[in-house]
Amino acid sequence: METTKKFAHCILNYKGAPVFGIVKFSQVEGGTRVQANIEGLPKGKHGFHVHIWGNLEGGCKSAGGHFNPFGKTHGGPGDEERHVGDMGNIESDGKVAILDYVDKLITLVGENTIIGRSVVIHEGEDDLGKGG
Repeated sequence: METTKKFAHCILNYKGAPVFGIVKFSQVEGGTRVQANIEGLPKGKHGFHVHIWGNLEGGCKSAGGHFNPFGKTHGGPGDEERHVGDMGNIESDGKVAILDYVDKLITLVGENTIIGRSVVIHEGEDDLGKGG
């Protein structure tokens, strides 16, 4: 039986902003591995999400909300109750932010794929659904 590994890359750069990097998604046993290496973010935690549409021309307004095909409430990447697009926070030391984890909800195939959607890093920290 032939197995085809599914993967996707997202290059991050928005209108010449000093923040840039790459997010790699690859199907692995147990889910989708999310690997991010981002430079130029201010020191601290920054919300990290997949949004509904792949259009960032108008920022988050044109990208829509977090990708949420199952109608769940907002949460963190390890929570049972969360949007598919909730990837939590990525933390920068002021130079680079690195993230590497396996996500059980994100998929690269099928009706609820993240392919064609946008990856957004927010200016502030995500409350992971706990801040109201």
